[in-house]
Amino acid sequence: MKADIATYVSKCLTCAKVKAEHQRPSGLLVQPRIPEWKWDNITMDFVTKLPKSSQGYDTIWVIVDRLTKSAIFTPIRETDPMDKLERIYLKEVVTRHGIPVSIISDRDPRFASNFWRSLQNALGTRLDMSTAYHSETDGQSERTIQTLEDMLRACAIEFRKGWVNHLPLVEFSYNNSYHARDQ
Repeated sequence: MKADIATYVSKCLTCAKVKAEHQRPSGLLVQPRIPEWKWDNITMDFVTKLPKSSQGYDTIWVIVDRLTKSAIFTPIRETDPMDKLERIYLKEVVTRHGIPVSIISDRDPRFASNFWRSLQNALGTRLDMSTAYHSETDGQSERTIQTLEDMLRACAIEFRKGWVNHLPLVEFSYNNSYHARDQ
């Protein structure tokens, strides 16, 4: 069945239009320690500058569990205030998976804010900021975002500004697809 799927995808015109080539970076990567339990260590990033949906969303908050590689794709507005992001974080991560031990994120002003740092300090979560263009620390989010962008490009071709309506199915598809980790 896997061979049939690979053959179908290789002949799919939409897939050929949107699929970007992703190569592993050269050189040695210094990986953070492997997590011991699911959702103990997560990564976060944003996919920004998307076509504004009819609901006004233009950004996707990508949250990835480093152990299982499961991801949460949450539509937000780039201008959403931190208290709204806090509520989303508590609802999507903490209430479903518990309080993470650590979070790796880029130096986005939202993640570097005193509000976010204070919240994570109160929860007992360690914040690790990655350095720009160094996938050693936040490579998982970057790879997930590459895959998400490929999937969203296919949605954008088919559904235009309705991408947000298909985001739950994109998340389901991503979380139930074959990844290199499954070998």
